[in-house]
Amino acid sequence: MWIVLAFIACMATTATAHDIPADVRLNIFFKPVGNKLEVLVRAPMSAMREVDFPKHGPGYLVVSKADEALRNAAKQWLIDSLDIYENDARLPAPRIVQARVALPSDTSFTSYEAAMTHLKKPPLGDNLDLYWNQQFLDVLLEYPIRSERSDFAIRARVDRLGLKVSTVLRFLPPGVETRAFEFHGDPGRVTLDPRWHQAAWRFVVSGFWHILEGVDHLLFLLCLIIPFRQWRPLIVIVTSFTVAHSITLIASAFGFVPDALWFPPLIELMIALTIIYMALENIVGSNIQRRWIITFAFGLVHGFGFSFALRESLQFAGDHLMTSLLAFNLGVEIGQLTVLIILLPILAFLFKHAWVERIGIIILSALVAHTGWHWMLERGEQLLKFPFPNIDAAFVASLMRGLIAVIVLGALVWLANGAVRRWIGFTRR
Repeated sequence: MWIVLAFIACMATTATAHDIPADVRLNIFFKPVGNKLEVLVRAPMSAMREVDFPKHGPGYLVVSKADEALRNAAKQWLIDSLDIYENDARLPAPRIVQARVALPSDTSFTSYEAAMTHLKKPPLGDNLDLYWNQQFLDVLLEYPIRSERSDFAIRARVDRLGLKVSTVLRFLPPGVETRAFEFHGDPGRVTLDPRWHQAAWRFVVSGFWHILEGVDHLLFLLCLIIPFRQWRPLIVIVTSFTVAHSITLIASAFGFVPDALWFPPLIELMIALTIIYMALENIVGSNIQRRWIITFAFGLVHGFGFSFALRESLQFAGDHLMTSLLAFNLGVEIGQLTVLIILLPILAFLFKHAWVERIGIIILSALVAHTGWHWMLERGEQLLKFPFPNIDAAFVASLMRGLIAVIVLGALVWLANGAVRRWIGFTRR
C-alpha cells in the first residue's frame, strides 16, 4: 500500500515539474560590438522543462553545482530556439559566455549596462533556499560576426516555452537609438533595422493574409459584389473601399483617433452593422451610385478595424512607417482582387445553374445578414462592458475634429460623384 502511494506521489511530482507554464516573458538585449554580437537573454526557469537541475530538499536549487545544467538549459531552450542572421546568412551556434541564476526580484534587465554588470557578478550562494522553478536564467551569448554595421535579423521560435510567450527585444546598433520590439509567440523572421523594400514586402504579405483571414471583411466584400458582378462597377466600388480604409488606417497609425478602451469594441460593432446594412440593401435593391458612396463611408470604419490588427506589427516597420502603411494597403488590395477572382466565377455559376439571379442574391444576402446579426449582438455585449466616455473638453474637441473630417470627406465624395457617374455610365439596377 505504501509503495503504491509513494509511486502516485512521485508521478504527481513529475507531472507538476513538467507542467507547461501559462505565461512566459523573455527579455533580450541584442548588441553588435566590433566583430562579435552580444545577446543577453533572461527567461524564467519554470519554462526549462526536462532539465535535471541539481536540487535538495523540497526542490531547492544547488547553485554551486548547477553550472552545467544551466548551460544545457540555455542550449536546449534558448539557443536552439533563436535563429540569428547577418546579411541574410544564419550565424553559427554562439559561445555561452555566462549562465547564471537570478532572483525573481532582480531588476537588472531594465538596461543593457545593468544586465551586463549583473552577469559579471559572482553567482548566488546555496544558503538562499531557492526553489528552482521560481528563478530566472540569465545568459550572455556571443556570436562571431563580420561587422557591427551589418543587417541583422532574428527568428525567435520561443512559443514552445509556454502557453503564452511574450518577448521584449531591444536592439542596440552602434550610433543609433535603441529599437524596442515586443511580440507574442513566433512572429517569424524579424529584420531589426529593415530597408524600405524589406519593410514593404513584410507588410504587403501581412495585408494580403489579413484580408484572407478576416471573416468579417470577407463577408463585407461578398455583400459588395453579389449584385454588381461586372468589372467596371466593381473597380469603382472596391477602389472607394480601398481609398476609405487607407485614410482611417493612416490616421490611426499617426494617432489621430481615440485611444480609449471602448473604441475598438465600438468599431467591431460598427463593422457588424455595415455587413448587416449591405446585406439588407442587396435584398431590397441597390444601384452603383449609392453603393460606391456607402462603401466609401463603411470603408472608413473598416480602416479602423485594420489598424487594430496592424498596431502591433508597426514596430517592424523601422524608419519606414508610411511605406509600410502603403504596402499593407497594397497587400489588402491584392487580397481583395484574389477574392474577386475566386468569387465572381462561383457566383456566375450559381446564378446560372442553381438559382435565379434575384433569388440567389436574396438567399446569399440573408445568410450574410444572419451572421452579421449574431456578431452585432456579441460585440454589443462586449461594448456594454466599458463605461460611457466622459463628456469633457477633450472629448468635445475630439468630436469636433471628427465632424470637420467628415465634412471635408463628404465634400470630396460629392465632387467625385459626378466623375464616377460619367465614367461608369450610371444606370439604375
